[in-house]
Amino acid sequence: MSTDRPDRPHAHPHAYPHGAAPGRTTEHGAYYTPTGGMPGWNDLVTDRAVVTTSYAVIPRGCLRDIVTSLLPFWTGTRLWVLARPQTGFAETFSQYLVEVAAGGGSDRPETDPDAETVLFVVDGTLELTLDGTSHPLPTGGYAYLPPAADWTLHNRGGATARFHWIRKNYQRVDGLDAPDPVITEESAITPGRMPEWGERWSTTRFVDPDDLRHDMHVNIVSFEPGGLIPFAETHVMEHGLYILEGRAVYRLNDDWVEVQEGDFLWLRAFCPQACYAAGPGRFRYLLYKDVNRHMPLGRPFG
Repeated sequence: MSTDRPDRPHAHPHAYPHGAAPGRTTEHGAYYTPTGGMPGWNDLVTDRAVVTTSYAVIPRGCLRDIVTSLLPFWTGTRLWVLARPQTGFAETFSQYLVEVAAGGGSDRPETDPDAETVLFVVDGTLELTLDGTSHPLPTGGYAYLPPAADWTLHNRGGATARFHWIRKNYQRVDGLDAPDPVITEESAITPGRMPEWGERWSTTRFVDPDDLRHDMHVNIVSFEPGGLIPFAETHVMEHGLYILEGRAVYRLNDDWVEVQEGDFLWLRAFCPQACYAAGPGRFRYLLYKDVNRHMPLGRPFG
């Protein structure tokens, strides 16, 4: 089944006509999701997409039918690859935004035994089976799955489901076991408030930040109107940010960039970053970062 022929009306069960809206905000938790489609033929080519040596911005308008991908052992499924390990871009992780039609899914979703997984559902409901036990993942559902976990994922409902899939090769440490699986929902977690910022800046953490078995965190960061990151953070963590809701102006290296729900940002380690959420509504994003490990060293000189 080809994904590079926009003129084929039956290339995918969720293909949209030219000019269709590229996405929507769901009823549950205000998570923006793309729906594909293609721009109208009279639309301007110019957009906010940019890839630099320090950061990349993939606007939501880029997530169209023509740039979807397929995976082995998945049925009724397509995805947008937002980040992948490659020289000069993301180095520690990959991130997909996956769309699963009713009845679709996989009994063999992961083919890399070293890969750990985070799933976050932004539309619909999925059924996760882990070690033979079934777990519903509704909109806002989160799952952390350690490497070599025995899991499957299916859409048993009657409507399309969409989720983020973040993958990373787990960095094992002698004396530390791999983390246990975690299955929860955003609504079950009380966000932590940033000291001195009250309600304006908060983070929803799905795993214990002091658990050193974890070598990545995937959180939700929220700003109320007027909230901001008040200095240019410059640190070793690599970031992937998918904007779930709202709009803001984001500092990326030397640039202030306007961003909105549905955009994806990649930030290289040490890229200066700051944020100002001007409103009118709250601004939230799903955030990946690598944590809790020594920096890999090159070969010694001599």
